[in-house]
Amino acid sequence: MTHMTTLLPHIQIDTAPKPSAAVIWLHGLGADGNDFAGLVPELDLTGCPAIRFIFPHAPEIPVTINGGYVMPAWYDILGTDLISRQDAAGIRTSEKAITALIEREMARGIPASRIVLAGFSQGCAMALHTGLRFPQALAGIMALSGYLPLAEHFAAERTAANAHTPIFMAHGSQDPVVAPARGEASRDLLVKLGYPVQWHSYPMPHSLHPREVADIAVFLSQVLAPQVT
Repeated sequence: MTHMTTLLPHIQIDTAPKPSAAVIWLHGLGADGNDFAGLVPELDLTGCPAIRFIFPHAPEIPVTINGGYVMPAWYDILGTDLISRQDAAGIRTSEKAITALIEREMARGIPASRIVLAGFSQGCAMALHTGLRFPQALAGIMALSGYLPLAEHFAAERTAANAHTPIFMAHGSQDPVVAPARGEASRDLLVKLGYPVQWHSYPMPHSLHPREVADIAVFLSQVLAPQVT
């Protein structure tokens, strides 16, 4: 396994001592790891084992769509439709950094099968891109208000290991940032390729809905329920 010399800076929250599962949660454009860290106490994780939540901070880079303004971003955004011109090099660089975080949890004793990769918006794009290419089966992927980037390369680059990984996809019906149709097209592609996608639509803009928070907790308790030996 290749290890990056420096791990992404991040916030860590353990729900109890000696976590046996992990959730790595990727923020959206211009935010940082603090964006979703406050959500942990709101999740009803009854029935879940102790979970280590990791909220990494993306590097700060100039973002073309925002006039070259430097902000936390997983990759550059070149146009409003998000897909006609994509920053493939940036996406693949962040993929390596996120993979290193997964590998670090594995090195700390949590198997891939007990790790969920989650993300919102740009973080959602990275969770789908990285998780479905990861060489070992993950517990699940949470894809919130985003899309699958580099879709034209996906069928060739995906790994068999995560062909049956549960995917929780959520989108706001009034999202002005990532159009609902963009999320739906990604869902349709994944379903066509046989992925077990749970699709949830909420009456919200580019944000998180209270019902979505409850549904996320249910998904986590499903995929991280203590394994019966």
